[in-house]
Amino acid sequence: MTASVPRLVIAAPASGSGKTTVATGLMAAFAARGLAVSPHKVGPDYIDPGYHALASGRVGRNLDAYLCGPELVGPLFLHGARGCDIAVVEGVMGLYDGAAGEGELASTAQVAKLLRAPVVLVVDASSQSRSVAALVHGFASWDPQVRIGGVILNKVASDRHEELLREALDSAGVPVLGVLRRAAQVDTPSRHLGLVPVAERHAAAVEAVAAMGAQVADGCDLEALLGLARSAGALSCAAWDAAEVLASSPPPLPVPTLGAAPPDGLGDADRRVRVAVAGGPAFTFSYAEHAELLSAAGADVVAFDPLRDEQLPDGTAGLVIGGGFPEVYGSELSANEPLRKAVATLAESGAPVAAECAGLLYLCRELDGLPMCGVLDASARMSERLTLGYRDAVAVGDSSLAVAGTRMRAHEFHRTVVEPGSGAAPAWGVRSPRRRVEGFVQQGVHASYLHTHWAAQPGVARRFVERCRTS
Repeated sequence: MTASVPRLVIAAPASGSGKTTVATGLMAAFAARGLAVSPHKVGPDYIDPGYHALASGRVGRNLDAYLCGPELVGPLFLHGARGCDIAVVEGVMGLYDGAAGEGELASTAQVAKLLRAPVVLVVDASSQSRSVAALVHGFASWDPQVRIGGVILNKVASDRHEELLREALDSAGVPVLGVLRRAAQVDTPSRHLGLVPVAERHAAAVEAVAAMGAQVADGCDLEALLGLARSAGALSCAAWDAAEVLASSPPPLPVPTLGAAPPDGLGDADRRVRVAVAGGPAFTFSYAEHAELLSAAGADVVAFDPLRDEQLPDGTAGLVIGGGFPEVYGSELSANEPLRKAVATLAESGAPVAAECAGLLYLCRELDGLPMCGVLDASARMSERLTLGYRDAVAVGDSSLAVAGTRMRAHEFHRTVVEPGSGAAPAWGVRSPRRRVEGFVQQGVHASYLHTHWAAQPGVARRFVERCRTS
């Protein structure tokens, strides 16, 4: 099938140029005009989509050609853009920056080509005037398959500065679609892993997003941008659908039946199970497709907040604890002793528990000296060293998520250390950038630093739900 959703990719020559401000502001400005806006982010970033969701009123979704493969970029995009008037895709790093040593893979340029979408280049114009034309010309001519449809100049100092920039760009053949001055009110606070997530500063984030929308509406030609978005080519693929991909993917290998037979004569395959998913300010990192896959596999997905809820949701048969910032909320997580005990009891029962990064820290014996759940005989602490990058991993053994040999692409991003780094049964064998084993598998627990995107391996969700039914 072919599908055409008006769309723009917001890119930049380098990080720090103002992509998030422009992309989020455009989402808010278009939404204020009554348009249904589909928000997307290139790469594995969890935080920017939270601001996108505030701006658009829709779930922010990631498009990652490394984690999911280039073939899923179009289908996942169309899935998120269903029923929308326009889509805005925020890029990652510089336009042509991708996975280290992998050429254009996972770059904004690759995603723009896969989406057949025009690119709007956001240029930090501070400390330059005529040189901006050489910069834009270089980016526009580097890859003929990447269509730079216009430029938005950011951090422009004055009317005179704007005049010089526009004069220089007249010769570059790329139209100026917006000019933004410095504006402190649109700044968002950062810390050791990037922007502070929306869930931790909701009221202030709402104000910041509103300011971004107002600044972009005032400084950009929204009609020209909308016209550019409408020039995107049709995509020759179908929208991703969780139920359809589960139906077409191979069934999981059998898992041992640990519990009693299901009630009311229902077969295991017909019985829905409850999967609790950690949320709230301490656990904000998740991909929307994970919950959609769990639901399609037969789970009732229920969110809970480990900072406030003292018990797991009634009837919890499985637990998913994603990424976030437990190190920021260590005291509060530790003080919630009833929930820590409930998590430990669930894990000891053999129920499936999937934990990534922050979830791994929460399952440890302690974090920076504060008692955690004690599911894993490991200790976690903050570190000065940033661990960051894509990973190529393979399941070392069978677990509640995967069978031995399952290959997954992953992303690692943290400033913490867990000692030991793996258990007697590791979760993953990391193949690159260096060979090592990582994470823990014990009973139904699968805990690891690696963030994965289950759309790449939808059988992971089905296997997890099957284990919930049989544990």
